[in-house]
Amino acid sequence: MAAALTLTACGSDDDDINGGNASSDNANANTISLIPELGRLEFPHVKNGNSIVLVHKTSDHSFDTDGVNICIEWDTQKKSQRWTCYQMHSGYGGNSGRSDNYIEDPDLPASSRVSDSRSMYSGSGFTRGHICPSADRTFSTEANRQTFYYTNMQPQYYAFNSGGNYNGVWFLMEDKVRKWTNQRTTDVLYVCKGGTIDSNDMLLPSIKSNGEELLVPKYFFMALLCKTNKGEYKAMAFWSKHINYVPSNTNLRDYVISIDELEELTGIDFFCNLPDDIENSVESRTKDKIINAWGL
Repeated sequence: MAAALTLTACGSDDDDINGGNASSDNANANTISLIPELGRLEFPHVKNGNSIVLVHKTSDHSFDTDGVNICIEWDTQKKSQRWTCYQMHSGYGGNSGRSDNYIEDPDLPASSRVSDSRSMYSGSGFTRGHICPSADRTFSTEANRQTFYYTNMQPQYYAFNSGGNYNGVWFLMEDKVRKWTNQRTTDVLYVCKGGTIDSNDMLLPSIKSNGEELLVPKYFFMALLCKTNKGEYKAMAFWSKHINYVPSNTNLRDYVISIDELEELTGIDFFCNLPDDIENSVESRTKDKIINAWGL
C-alpha cells in the first residue's frame, strides 16, 4: 500500500509549503492536509516542484499503528530519490530474512523512472545500495520486500556499501543505527537517509545507457533523531564522501556533524515537525556534545 503526493508550487523549489499547518511553535512543519504521514517526526520538509512522496505501508507492522513502513521522496525529473525516512523502535527485531527480489516500485509512474533499473545497474561498477537497509526491516516479509524497491536504492560503490568484510563506511553506519535502536534508553529512533542529487557539484559521473542515466551521489548522509524512554530528544548526522575503498581504520566519530551542518550541506530541513524550540536545541549541538550524548 502506498500514497503518493505530487508537490507543486508557483515560483522556486524553495517556496514555503506549510500553508495552514504552520503555527507559532512550529513554523516550518509540513502541510498534512493531503497526506497525514507528512507530519511524522522522521520526515524532513518536503521539496516543491518535481517531488513525489511515496508512503509505503504494510498490513503486519508490529510497532506502528498506522502501518507505515518506509517513506520516500522521489524527484520525477531527475528520476532519483532524495531520501528515505522511517522509524526504528526499541525492541526491533525479526527473522523474515532478505527478499533479494529487486523490483520497480509499483507505486511510481513508469514515466518518472528509467525504463529498466536492473539493466542500468548491471555492469555499471555500482551496487544497488539500499537507503533503508534490508536488515532494518526484518519484522515481516512484506516490510522487507519493500526495501528492495528501486526507489529505495542509490548507486553505491561496493567498498562503501559493504566492503569485503562488511567494513565499508556505509555498512558500519547502518550497523551503529541498529545498535542504538536496541539500547535500553531508546524509545524511538527517527531516521532520514539519502545521497546528494540536488546540484552538479554533489554528483559523481552518472550511469548512462541507451540515452538514459542514473545519478550517482558524491556524498551520503544519515540524519538521526532519538526519543529516549524518558521522553527526551537528541539528534545527530553522519556525512560521508562516496568513496571507492575501505579506510584502514574507520572511526565513525570522523563522520559526525550536527543536523544544522547537514542542512547547510544538503539544503534539506530535517525533523521539521518537531516543535521549534526542541528542533533548534537538538540540531545545533556541537560535535563534542553529540559524540558524548550518543556514546561514540
